[in-house]
Amino acid sequence: MKITIVGRKCTPRDSFKEHVNKKLAKIERFFGENAEAKVTATVEKTCQSVEVTVVYGGMIFRSEEKAPNMNEALDKCVDSLIRQIRKNKTRIEKKLRAGSLDEVISASEPVDEEVDFDVVRLKTVSVKPQSVDEAILQMNLLEHAFYMFKNSENNQINVVYKRNDGGYGLLVPDFE
Repeated sequence: MKITIVGRKCTPRDSFKEHVNKKLAKIERFFGENAEAKVTATVEKTCQSVEVTVVYGGMIFRSEEKAPNMNEALDKCVDSLIRQIRKNKTRIEKKLRAGSLDEVISASEPVDEEVDFDVVRLKTVSVKPQSVDEAILQMNLLEHAFYMFKNSENNQINVVYKRNDGGYGLLVPDFE
């Protein structure tokens, strides 16, 4: 597994880098050597956060956790990723075998809107035809509240989102 470690507002220590390699070895057994992992460590005022993004076979697995120190946050991230993988194991294996997810969304954190509507970040996403179930699976793997995709049934851009009642919603454009 190719591992990239990035520090925001900090420089990760060698001991943290060793801990990352040790912890991500647990995840590497699911994917093998072809996976790519990016670990981003951030120091904030009251805590430290770690974000782990693993890209393999067109699928994106992402987790972000906060804790008093980086090692604890990393441990929580790895546990969360393993839970995601186990929870969706059969669906993920089916998608990876079918090779249906070749293009990925370049996703990271959502952007908070400013009051004066200044665009502070532009995000480009690759879209390819997916079923609604595939889109919901990818949204859950990214741990996002919504996910934009090209619907394979109607070739339109749609959005799936998590509802407060625990269900899922689908936004379909109405061209009048």
